[in-house]
Amino acid sequence: MTFFQQVRTEAAKVVWPSRRETIITTVMVFIMCAFTSVFFFLVDRILGWGVGQILG
Repeated sequence: MTFFQQVRTEAAKVVWPSRRETIITTVMVFIMCAFTSVFFFLVDRILGWGVGQILG
């Protein structure tokens, strides 16, 4: 029982992000995922072309 009281006390100390902060962070994650996807797509194409030139 003491454990659950301690958990409840610690959970009360947590500062939860606001709705606006959560939305902004989520949008930033999606933007960074898009940039990363485009970057690795382009790197893959360039390296594939280079290997094709060497072996082809």
